[in-house]
Amino acid sequence: MPDLFAPLLPLLSFAVALLALYLLSQQVSIRLQQLTYFLTRSEDMMTLVLFLVFLPGIIIHEGAHWLMARLLGLKTSKFRVWPKRKGRTIGMGSVSVQAGGVWRDSLVGLAPLLAGTALVTLIAHQIFAASSLTAAWSRGEWAAGVATLGQAMQQPDGALWAYALFAIANAMMPSASDREPLKPLLLYIAIAAVLYLFLGLPASPLTALLDWSTPYLEQLTSALVFTILLDGVIVVILFLLAMIFAPRG
Repeated sequence: MPDLFAPLLPLLSFAVALLALYLLSQQVSIRLQQLTYFLTRSEDMMTLVLFLVFLPGIIIHEGAHWLMARLLGLKTSKFRVWPKRKGRTIGMGSVSVQAGGVWRDSLVGLAPLLAGTALVTLIAHQIFAASSLTAAWSRGEWAAGVATLGQAMQQPDGALWAYALFAIANAMMPSASDREPLKPLLLYIAIAAVLYLFLGLPASPLTALLDWSTPYLEQLTSALVFTILLDGVIVVILFLLAMIFAPRG
């Protein structure tokens, strides 16, 4: 087991970063809705603003569902990109997809996360040099990291790419319906892992796979960390603005 723990660290780091981004995405949505409501006193306007801010990411999210379903040979219908309120939840879009079993349904549900992570990684590294920034900060060189970020943001289209990164990252997380087919899949994987360890099968194939994936996981994690920092700044700004425009008395 100790031999397997060290190769697992990059995977665990990626999972923690993904969870942190998911939680921050929820805060971005909540704070944006709160600020919009304080300014407009309208739930309809609050929903519309939320939809428009994340529109590029929403299109990619629903498009990823549709494309994955078509690639897997599943029929699609009722493609919708428009907000729809259901009680206290807001659906930003939907695609009706033919059921295809646990594996295909899981892939369709995960498609927005897979596509979004790939795009976030591409933008974070190609535009914002996320690896250099996170490496500098991991060494405690905060000034160098901030300088790298400042140089990237000063590009002619830096703000536009930052918005694209923000919109995609905060719209790529699987919805409740997307996560539903993943429950049995995760159960199967957990059972297989327990049996593998219980039977005392060699860990070398797993460690070899983890070693091979480590550089890719590090790239993904550094992109997510960069996006988390961006989301964190935006959450703070939205929080401060909400305090300023909150109703008095």
